[in-house]
Amino acid sequence: MRIYHNQLANTLNQGFKPVWLIFGDEPWQKNDSLNTIKNHYKQQGFDELIRFSVDDKFDWSLLLQEYQAMSLFSSQRIIELELMTNKIGDKGSKALAHISEQLHQDVLLILHGEKMDAAGQKRKWFKSLETNGCFLPLYDIEGKQLNQWIQRQARHNNLNVLPDVFLMLAELFEGNLNALEQELQKLSILFGQQLITADDAEKLLIKQAKFNPFQLIDAMLIGDINKCIAMLDQLQQDGTAINQLIWFIHKEIKQLVIMQEKLAQGDSFANLCKEFRIWDKRKPLYQQAMNHINSTNLAYAQARLADVDTLSKTNSEFNPFVLLADVLVCLYHGETMKHFSLNYEYA
Repeated sequence: MRIYHNQLANTLNQGFKPVWLIFGDEPWQKNDSLNTIKNHYKQQGFDELIRFSVDDKFDWSLLLQEYQAMSLFSSQRIIELELMTNKIGDKGSKALAHISEQLHQDVLLILHGEKMDAAGQKRKWFKSLETNGCFLPLYDIEGKQLNQWIQRQARHNNLNVLPDVFLMLAELFEGNLNALEQELQKLSILFGQQLITADDAEKLLIKQAKFNPFQLIDAMLIGDINKCIAMLDQLQQDGTAINQLIWFIHKEIKQLVIMQEKLAQGDSFANLCKEFRIWDKRKPLYQQAMNHINSTNLAYAQARLADVDTLSKTNSEFNPFVLLADVLVCLYHGETMKHFSLNYEYA
């Protein structure tokens, strides 16, 4: 069984699931999911919690012994495994596959870790546990879903908020749900059920939005240049390495070039998505890019990015984050940008 975070409460009320698989990189959803599941089952009598941190040296026999053991303290137990890596090897795979064949109602097994890729989800141990339990993949909450999340959390905190405040919160804290939740709690303490206007909120809010290179690439693919520039500004403030961003953008532009060439040769978009392992959620982003970025602009952007890479390594007079913004604008406005030099100080 597979669900999303906003379905968690209803799923818990549908009956006992002996296994929960929680995988993804968004920290607020992960912490909230773990706490919600453990608190729910604690109320059902699962009073004992045993935790294991699993690395490449973990002794899987300890898990098997614990799962099969009778507890001296509680008849119902929760066993929590934090996977430091999703590559658990043959011993781990066999141990979890073995447990999936002897699941029972007195032990709740929770596994959580970083994002589980498609290949990992097809492994025998994972499929067996998912079939008998519940898989909760965690994705970044963005756009419309972020606004809905903010409204739900505002209701949870009994806030009386004007619509403009929701938009402000989404803009300032996108990519950092932990900080956003803290700000909502702060507003609840300060205002109670008093109406909160945009002016009230603006006086208190601190810009803490945290972005990562993957979100920058998504904004690039849909052509949201203003968002790209805001992300680059925040990434620079956060101390993100410029070489890391150049690598991500180069990799993506190179892939777009190959995809365009193959489309021109008669290949289908569906086949390209399979070849480049583009998940369903991201297919619309690439479809948007294919429809709005032409081959000429891709060539301009590639050449521009090579210059930025050189400048970032040889010249400290330029802000490489500004130059990267130039590259992203070039993808959609190459005919205009080719008339402007990267040497913006003397152009």
